[in-house]
Amino acid sequence: MTPKTYNNALTLLRKIGNDHLMINSTTVGDIHEIDLEKFTKFPLLHINTVNVEVNESTMTMNFQLFLADLVTENAESEEDVLSDTLQIVTDILSLLRNETYEGFYTEGNYTIEPFVERFDNSLTGWVVNIPLIVDNDYQSCDLPIV
Repeated sequence: MTPKTYNNALTLLRKIGNDHLMINSTTVGDIHEIDLEKFTKFPLLHINTVNVEVNESTMTMNFQLFLADLVTENAESEEDVLSDTLQIVTDILSLLRNETYEGFYTEGNYTIEPFVERFDNSLTGWVVNIPLIVDNDYQSCDLPIV
């Protein structure tokens, strides 16, 4: 069984981004550290870690997902970009709600917030907070402690 670690949660989110045919790149970290002036592969899925909550039986890794694209004067309008990127966000939510990936799952309601002309490139898209949940049974037998 694959361990339910932070790295594996990021691997799962990257895989979803890389496998989606409408996403051209997936990045992780502080979105303000991406050099958006040199970045040309849009739409972009960006994964930002928010926090981790631990309770008696689960561990919840909270991520903020940005789905962003450029609005160009010759191509798509702002409304088209918002429509396309919202569809991609709901695709990701659908996958995470309806599948269990190596023990990771999500549940609850989601608020998907639009943004327009944000960051250095005037990106447009949506941001959503997604909890990735894993069962946590607090096994003390396997701890690396003598």
